[in-house]
Amino acid sequence: MSGSIYGKNFRISTWGESHGKGYGVVIDGCPAGLAIDEGQIQAYLKRRKPGQTKYSTPRKEDDKVSILSGVFEGKTTGTPISLVVFNENQRSSDYSDIASYYRPGHADYTYDSKYGFRDYRGGGRSSGRETISRVAAGAIAASILNELGISVYAYTKSIGPVTIDYQNCRKEYSLNSTLSMPDPDATKRAEEYILEKQNENDSVGGVIECIATGMPPGIGQPVFDKLDAALAKAVMSIGAVKGVEIGDGFLVATRTGSENNDPFAYDKNNQLTKLTNHAGGILGGITDGSEIILRAAIKPTASIGRPQRTANKYNENIEIQIVGRHDPIIVPRAVVVVESMVAITLVDYLFQGMTSRMDRIKNFYKK
Repeated sequence: MSGSIYGKNFRISTWGESHGKGYGVVIDGCPAGLAIDEGQIQAYLKRRKPGQTKYSTPRKEDDKVSILSGVFEGKTTGTPISLVVFNENQRSSDYSDIASYYRPGHADYTYDSKYGFRDYRGGGRSSGRETISRVAAGAIAASILNELGISVYAYTKSIGPVTIDYQNCRKEYSLNSTLSMPDPDATKRAEEYILEKQNENDSVGGVIECIATGMPPGIGQPVFDKLDAALAKAVMSIGAVKGVEIGDGFLVATRTGSENNDPFAYDKNNQLTKLTNHAGGILGGITDGSEIILRAAIKPTASIGRPQRTANKYNENIEIQIVGRHDPIIVPRAVVVVESMVAITLVDYLFQGMTSRMDRIKNFYKK
């Protein structure tokens, strides 16, 4: 299977299956001397761990990470970093009956079409547990960004019809909220909506917003390797994501040029800045120094308890009712996944940007 490697200068290679031995990631291109330990990575993994609230799958996993290589005495060595998280609570028998039919909303049919064979135990590589590898790598990418004064913060913007009120948002609240929502009032209404649909054996989706602060201007590549294109690819590669927008996104289609353009001006420190940020921090595929704003649309969980129509391998139309342990909503646990993929992409492009100007190369190597 190709397609499990992402990045150029900061590269991750992920492996593992939902009901296999575990998940892991190899990170290549991390510079030496970065302070990192398992606790920092564990903090990120805890944010996507199952079984922590009534809104996530009851599957109990410690998701305990082990650093196998690339770190010595608390610092990276510059060699490939290998991380592993072993699965401990598989119940593969819950999935034995799906080997013969195709679940609506899942990759069962497409995997069979591509490979002629699939790991039906929880979806194999298409399972949401695959994101463990991304989050483990994202923790290291976030540490690199922190050294550079750059932060990446993601949160739940909306769940179903419930959307946050920016005037009522507190970042610290979202970090402890069961739904990762920064608005306490919206959280309460969203919880009621989720429980309503959960009682109907249904699931819901939502939107995650991610903001990167502190990115310098001039990072990104023109034409095919635009930073916004790379961010869209990175976030769209998350299994539950069905749409990505940068800045004002699809709203720009309803506006005029005078409404959408961001005027430039010098601030009191004589620094060039923008008066608005409809572009979301990226112009021509290159950062402009303002906040990068990204949103991802997350689909409702495909595995639901109500009867559904589908077909099997024997040319029969059938009705199924999926059993097993599934999230009624993916959004809160996906917040840190979006944050991680954005962080990984920004680090990769920051490293690429180091060679874009001759004066910077000369300054770096000047004796």
